[in-house]
Amino acid sequence: MSHDTETARTNPSISPVYNDKIVRQFTIMTVVWGVVGMLVGVWIAAELLWPALNFDIPWLTFSRLRPLHTNAVIFAFGGSGLFAASYYVVQRTSHVRLFSDGLAAFTFWGWQLVIVLAAITLPMGITQGKEYAELEWPIDLLIAIVWVCYGIVFFGTLARRKMKHIFVANWFFASYIITIAVLHIVNNIAIPVSLTKSYIIYSGTVDAMVQWWYGHNAVGFFLTAGFLGMMYYFVPKQAERPIYSYRLSIVHFWALISVYMWAGPHHLQYTSLPDWAQSLGVVFSLILLAPSWGGMINGMMTLSGAWHKLRTDPVLKFMVVSLSFYGMSTFEGPMMSIKTVNALSHYTDWTIGHVHSGALGWVAFITIGTMYSLLPKVFNKPGMWSTRLIDWHFWIATIGVVLYITSMWIAGVMQGLMWRATNTDGSLTYTFVESLKFTYPYYAVRLLGGVLYLTGMLIMVYNVIRTLRTPEPRAANEAVAVQAAAA
Repeated sequence: MSHDTETARTNPSISPVYNDKIVRQFTIMTVVWGVVGMLVGVWIAAELLWPALNFDIPWLTFSRLRPLHTNAVIFAFGGSGLFAASYYVVQRTSHVRLFSDGLAAFTFWGWQLVIVLAAITLPMGITQGKEYAELEWPIDLLIAIVWVCYGIVFFGTLARRKMKHIFVANWFFASYIITIAVLHIVNNIAIPVSLTKSYIIYSGTVDAMVQWWYGHNAVGFFLTAGFLGMMYYFVPKQAERPIYSYRLSIVHFWALISVYMWAGPHHLQYTSLPDWAQSLGVVFSLILLAPSWGGMINGMMTLSGAWHKLRTDPVLKFMVVSLSFYGMSTFEGPMMSIKTVNALSHYTDWTIGHVHSGALGWVAFITIGTMYSLLPKVFNKPGMWSTRLIDWHFWIATIGVVLYITSMWIAGVMQGLMWRATNTDGSLTYTFVESLKFTYPYYAVRLLGGVLYLTGMLIMVYNVIRTLRTPEPRAANEAVAVQAAAA
């Protein structure tokens, strides 16, 4: 136990000195990896329009850059944001310093090493070929070690809390940490044959079932439960209002984690997976709509009496619009799991639109809003350098998301209809190449949406740099000095 934490524990009049260094590190890397992830996404979107952009270089082909994009956005950008938010929240709501500064530092450097290794191996074609689980076995082992250390730091901090009550955000963070560990370890059990190659122990339909049990719950816990932890702390803080219904937040939590685990089979409609398992996935996907919307409504209604703040607080705009996308995506997902709808949507760009409405609209927006809220606090600044630039970021990114997802919705429905169209003699009306030709204009709109979203991230980088260069307030410096002297 550090001396400052012991002092705070024995003398309640002295506030605990939190470990904000680790929060600062993850906050900065969230912004950095956000730009990298979006840049790779824009590049591969351009390659779908102009395939020659790979320059006949294997490392630049769409098939190799696409998993790099998904890993960079989900695990580098989103993951760093989750580390930053959870470390910040668990300290403030527990009134104690992190359990171990050394382990916390290891999670930062270990996670960055995982990201760098992913950036090296994926363009080289070193992959397991499993969605969201492409990384080979040595990197998987490193992820498991880092994640276990993350769990030790988080749960160790909770165990030492001064508050008997565990704030609801920590329930969501705790569930995502535990579940992701189980998902990652089970899905990546493999037999290594060399340093860069291994074979998963599962085969055929069983492999597909385990993969989408992992894949859908990576969405359910990494990309949903974790970011709901962000929402339940930072939305009330930014709105300066208590959460609308604490009881609803508890119902939301238990319903979500109970139901989400069973929805994975809806990714395997019309495959060799047994029909009963496919139907099970559909039923639980539809049930999932209720807790998801319960959480969305809880977040929205927190702004009761504070809606006027949206006129002047663009950070709150990011958070509220993220909740709108959360509600929309969690309605669209269950609908797409219904077999008759899935027959039209599966394997089309409609699925791409759905994924990005959740990833760019919900996950990225709540992360960006949280980073804007967090950064001045942990760097001891009076606020972000420019509120107007945050507003510009919001509108440019929102337009980008809308262009992206609407173009993919239209392209996806068109593809589904063209692929199933038949002539009177039963032959296909359109060839696959014809459907691709008609999709091209929508790929151009998607690229424009991606460029706008990337532009917003670059505006954020500029705003962050200017904020970090802003002198710290004198009063705040004096307060830190007094606190340090007391400790």
